[in-house]
Amino acid sequence: MKKLFLAPLLLSAVFATTGCNDAEATSPAKETVIRHGLIGSDFPILRASEVPATSTIVFLSGSVPGVSNPDAPKGSMEAYGDTEMQTVSVLNRIEENLKSLDLTMGDVMKMQVFLVGDPAMEGKMDFAGFMRGYKQFFGTDEQPNLPSRSAFQVAGLANPNYLVEIEVTAVRP
Repeated sequence: MKKLFLAPLLLSAVFATTGCNDAEATSPAKETVIRHGLIGSDFPILRASEVPATSTIVFLSGSVPGVSNPDAPKGSMEAYGDTEMQTVSVLNRIEENLKSLDLTMGDVMKMQVFLVGDPAMEGKMDFAGFMRGYKQFFGTDEQPNLPSRSAFQVAGLANPNYLVEIEVTAVRP
């Protein structure tokens, strides 16, 4: 019995083949990935992204926040900060990790966000705080690329004072 192997399609004429217009899909300067924006929304995530077979996919492990306030009691919630501060701390760590791999935040294609319920918000995740931190790194004039993304509220993370853990997948052209 012959095995049939179907190689992924390498799409170069993205806008013509996907039926998307410029408002719905963007292609980064490297022209190695296809990013499909949300239809009828300016929410800063993608609805989908495509990676050509000629690219390398890089999976980064989850990152957690560092201490944001060294003057706070060691190991306390105050030492790590609120959801926005923790998000910025985590994304800075991810940015450093990507840089060490010769990648940038603009190469991030997929993001999974794990948010713990914030005690200051009656145990509900602070999605607005996360978004304030996220928008400092994605969809900016300096770094306009957006990832496809999921966000989850989880019961807890490795440290009881962590409110945020983020895992990303990047693409190396």
